[in-house]
Amino acid sequence: MKYAVVTGGTSGIGLGVANMLLKKGYKVFATYIGPDFQTDDENFEAHKIDQTKRDEVYRFINYVKSQTNHLDCLVCNAGLSIRSGFTEMKDVEWDMMMEVAVNSHYIMVREFYPIIPHGSRILFTGSQMGIQPHAMVLAYGVTKAAVHAMVKNLVKEFEGTDTTVNAIVPGFVDTPWQTTKPEEIKQNIYKKTAIHRFAQVNEIVAAYEFCIDNQFVNGSLLEVNGGYCFR
Repeated sequence: MKYAVVTGGTSGIGLGVANMLLKKGYKVFATYIGPDFQTDDENFEAHKIDQTKRDEVYRFINYVKSQTNHLDCLVCNAGLSIRSGFTEMKDVEWDMMMEVAVNSHYIMVREFYPIIPHGSRILFTGSQMGIQPHAMVLAYGVTKAAVHAMVKNLVKEFEGTDTTVNAIVPGFVDTPWQTTKPEEIKQNIYKKTAIHRFAQVNEIVAAYEFCIDNQFVNGSLLEVNGGYCFR
């Protein structure tokens, strides 16, 4: 059996990716934070982990290592967005966002490295905001730009192993994150997107599956944004 880790794997894009991997025959270990998550699938383990806390991250890593000696797919999807303005952002908020999106995932790749077989897949969830800045989320955009840079650099670390490292870079996606967004703001985003809507989760998940199935896509930032900022 193949084994996978999906961070932030119980809702939105993460859950979609986890379900796709289950259909491909993987056993999936997912991290999550928030409401308790239950599943009847014996090949899907959801672990409530606060990725702002390194001791919890290491505990999760050690648990996975206790269950398998090979990790065939690592999906670094978890992120944190705190919508504070540039001058209102507190140090602790900045640190928390960096810890989840960048630091915890760097640690996971490093600590799982010895059990990642040749020909494995490492995938990150980037963001269009890491390429094109968006109002009110400077810190989030910086964390995702750092994720994009980590992908490019990790390719060098896995050179010669046939393990690929890529990032899916979504635009705006119809996930629980967007449920509280005012309708006026949504309409403004639609106007900036050539397809005039948010992406559906399955449309984004298809990009992850493409990178898993294709052995030659490596070091790529695969944008799936519907033509965002087309004008």
